This record gives sequence, structure tokens and C-alpha cells, in this order.
Amino acid sequence: MNRERMQTQVRKIIENIEKVMIGKTDIAGLSLVALLAEGHVLLEDVPGVGKTMMVRALAKSVNASFKRIQFTPDLLPSDVLGVSVYNQKEMEFIFRPGPIVGNIILADEINRTSPKTQSALLEGMEEKSVTIDGTTLQLKSPFFVMATQNPIEYEGTYPLPEAQLDRFLLKMKMGYPDHSEEVEVLTRAQKNTPIETLEPVISLEDLLEMQQSVKEVYVEEGLKYYIVELARQTRKHADVYLGASPRASIALMKAAQAYAFIAGRDFVLPDDIQYLTPYVFSHRIILKAEAKYQGTRSEDVLYRILNSTDVPIKRAVRQ
Repeated sequence: MNRERMQTQVRKIIENIEKVMIGKTDIAGLSLVALLAEGHVLLEDVPGVGKTMMVRALAKSVNASFKRIQFTPDLLPSDVLGVSVYNQKEMEFIFRPGPIVGNIILADEINRTSPKTQSALLEGMEEKSVTIDGTTLQLKSPFFVMATQNPIEYEGTYPLPEAQLDRFLLKMKMGYPDHSEEVEVLTRAQKNTPIETLEPVISLEDLLEMQQSVKEVYVEEGLKYYIVELARQTRKHADVYLGASPRASIALMKAAQAYAFIAGRDFVLPDDIQYLTPYVFSHRIILKAEAKYQGTRSEDVLYRILNSTDVPIKRAVRQ
């Protein structure tokens, strides 16, 4: 598939999602960034703003199998991964895969289940495989997890540990629609639910080919230095207790490659890195207690770092 056709496919996916999600072009684009970069997304927002609808629309647009896991306090790891059941007729154990065996997984309200069950996702998200009863099962490609959590209600929740937060390429917030957008939402939902009539616009084979093409997007050495310098600045910042890891640097580079690809370029620009840094780094740094007490957010620290870090002057184009 040539580059021009790939760009057409990208536009079709975003336009298809917008049939369901009104005024969320940036969120749709970032979700596609994570999917093309073979990463995962953590959506943090209040109920009812369309988090579930977003991932369903994305799955339908790329003709992927969709599985939903509703995380609850009593959910067990086997409910996520699957379980071996003894077949008396055959006199052997038969493995019945859990909902993690799919292409696009919605981990709904992930912070409502126990850390033991949360960790059941870790191996799958990082290694694209799961181990059950000593047997390792490779997950299908593409494999994409979009997890949601409600930042308002903390009673009966289990905050995600840093090790699991680090598995998410991007952390995003949906936000409320504005007045005219919400009126349009009511109009579209008056007769039927738009998600039910959504049709695929590309095949899974096309998506896999696009994922491979993203890896070929050129990243100039100066921009790699820039990414590393941004990560290093988080480790030295006065308000930061724990800075971004080398894995965070890799995540930012991969996200920038996917973002450039969606923009129709085969090279990364400094603007791509600057735009994506808050989404990639915000959940990977831990602020000091005194900074939190003063109302400082991770995003505030990252914007200060971006404003104080020199941008490479050399143009990031392939020579």
C-alpha cells in the first residue's frame, strides 16, 4: 500500500470516529497515534463523556475484534486471561481464553479492581503474550488496550502502580463537549445510536501494514537528543520526585513517529515532540508532596520544561 493510500485510510478512520464522537478530533487522532505506534491508552475522565464509545468506534473502523472487560473488586485474573476446564469426555484440560484474547480491548474502570487482577494485563500489554498454567499464549496482532478510570470517585478504588502506568503510551482526558456539540450529540442519538450503524473503513491487514510503515518514519539524531534531554530535565526538576525513564523516551519517539505519519510526513518535527510530551510523560513522573500541595500538576512541570529546553535548530528532514 503506497503512502498516498495510507493517508487516505488515516483520514477515513478519523472521519468515521467523528460520526460517533462529536468535536473530539484531537482525541480520535491521539487514539490512532497509540494504535499505530503499537501502544496503549489510559483515558481518565468522568462518566458519560464517551470513553467507551470512543474505543468501540475505533475497533469498528479498523474491522478489529472488540472485547470489553468491566473491572470490579471481585474480578479475578482468570476472568481476564482465561481458564483451563477439564473435559471429562476427552479426559484432558481445555483452555478457554478470556477477554484479553482479542484485537482491541476496553479495560473499563481499571482502578476498581485489585492490583492482582490489574497486573494480569501487564504481560499482555508489554510482551503481547499471556502465561496461563505455565503455558505462554501469543496474543493476536494488532493488540491494543484502552483503559478507562474515573478520577473523581476514590472510594473502593485501587490506584494503578507506576509499573502499570508506564505500560500506557498516552494518558488523555475526553472533556465535556461545548454547547453546540452537545446539541448535535442529542440530535444524532434521537432516533438511533450512531455506533450501531458504523462500518469498517480499512481491514486489519491494512492496519498492520500501517504499523510497519510508522517504524520507517525518520527521526533525526538531534531530535533523539532533544527527547532524551526532555526526559533528563524531568529527573532534575525541583518539583519532581521521580522523573521519566528511558522507556518514556522510547515511547515519546514512537508516538512522534506515528503522529508524523498521520500528518502525512515521513519525518518527525520538533513540534510533534512538543505536542505529545504532556500526553506521554505526565503519568510517568511523580511530583514531590510539597508541589502537589501547592496545586502543581505534572502537565505544568512539563510545559515549563518544554519552554526552557532548547529546540534543535537543524531541520529534522531526511538528507
